[in-house]
Amino acid sequence: MRRYERLQRIRSLDPEKDFLEIYRLSTTYEFPWDHARALELALYRTYAVPSIGALLAETGEFTDRTQKRYDDTALLLDAVVEHGFGEGEGRTAIRRINQMHRSYDISNDDMRYVLCTFVVVPKRWIDAYGWRRLSDHERAASAVYYRTLGEHMGIKDIPGTYEEFTECLDAYEEAHFAWDDGARRVSDATLALMASWYPRPLAPVLRAATLALLDDPLLRAFRYDRPSALTRTLVRRAVRLRGRAVRLLPPRTAPHHGRQNWEIKGYRNGYRVAELGTFPKPGLRGCPVRHTGPPAGASAE
Repeated sequence: MRRYERLQRIRSLDPEKDFLEIYRLSTTYEFPWDHARALELALYRTYAVPSIGALLAETGEFTDRTQKRYDDTALLLDAVVEHGFGEGEGRTAIRRINQMHRSYDISNDDMRYVLCTFVVVPKRWIDAYGWRRLSDHERAASAVYYRTLGEHMGIKDIPGTYEEFTECLDAYEEAHFAWDDGARRVSDATLALMASWYPRPLAPVLRAATLALLDDPLLRAFRYDRPSALTRTLVRRAVRLRGRAVRLLPPRTAPHHGRQNWEIKGYRNGYRVAELGTFPKPGLRGCPVRHTGPPAGASAE
């Protein structure tokens, strides 16, 4: 197979009807590493919205059981990619996601924003660091894929196109990115988790490199010091060079799914999709996190 042969296949498909096949080809063949990093960044961005970051801090899941929460999130999202939206493991994963979300007071606005990050952040990451830019077909198919996922999750007023997802994300971040002590704890725990995947002496370097990949609005929301221009240049250039190196490699001949990522550490003996994630305590009704005001992220509209 030639390097761009799979891209030709993608361009022969209809993004509206064949969105699942296009998304699978893009995420499991063309850009598996990039999509993994971009989805990590997408979820990380959501912590900078206080109604999201503070809720995650209050649950303790993202500060006390960070690796498990990382694993469960990656595996649940991966199951939908691999098995689709019908019956079977994909449907089970969506059911688990919905069960967890229903346990907490989460506004539709926040849910829609998180969905937007899954569409917009990977496109921006791949265009900056991938071995090629994302094609129009892949961009459109991604929007349809997450619009479909959002519908299965009961999210309302979902954007219809990539451009609309982008507008929604940028406007929401401009309006809601802000400091929150709990969100900062979740951020610190996430950075520590990523550093823990490598030899301990590298932790300070890896933390600095990760911060160098963040944009200024994120750094301001978490009150991190802005990395030096030199650090940012070196780190971003290194990631771009990786993409150029991948371009010279033969195309992947087998799919690489998220469940195969070495960063997933907690299920060496396998797992059942129906048992992933969190479960409410028996007899508990309503959101287990106490609120001093209206539900987290309640819309002002």
